[in-house]
Amino acid sequence: MFGKLCGIDEAGRGPIAGDLVMAGCILNLQVEGLNDSKKLSEKKREALYELIIKAASFHIVKFSPKEIDDNGISICLKRGLQEIMKNLKCEEYLFDGNSNFGVSGLPTMVKADGKVAEVSAASILAKVTHDRDILIEAKKYPEYQFEKHKGYGTALHVEMIKKYGYCEIHRRSYKLKALEPTLF
Repeated sequence: MFGKLCGIDEAGRGPIAGDLVMAGCILNLQVEGLNDSKKLSEKKREALYELIIKAASFHIVKFSPKEIDDNGISICLKRGLQEIMKNLKCEEYLFDGNSNFGVSGLPTMVKADGKVAEVSAASILAKVTHDRDILIEAKKYPEYQFEKHKGYGTALHVEMIKKYGYCEIHRRSYKLKALEPTLF
């Protein structure tokens, strides 16, 4: 029976730039081919995204780099989980990972995004939303080449920060050893 479980996942917890995106998803119809978004090609994620939004009830929450810097990633995750649970009513919830960030009544499961269809669907909604948003930012800040690294702290991204400094979508609370001044 569909509609009994709301799967929840996030994308963009680790990058040093861009939004944290969280998605909750209740499947009303079966969607074939679901899996952990990281295990799918961009083309496959995009195709599944379109199927999911037609076959599901969902809620997407975004936290800006400023919100992450001001509140911390854990507080943002907790608020996102609470907002999803408030907006998507169902019998059960399941969050991918090993922490519910203090949200009572929220079970977790490591690698649920590859095991549970609703969490896989949430994973895809969050990842596609995150990646689409970062591509918009890439047009505003072409010098950082966000389209290549999606905001993650790759060698290329670190080199661009060294060259141009931080821009508006960087998380300043995320410290990178490669950007710290050396003492010698």
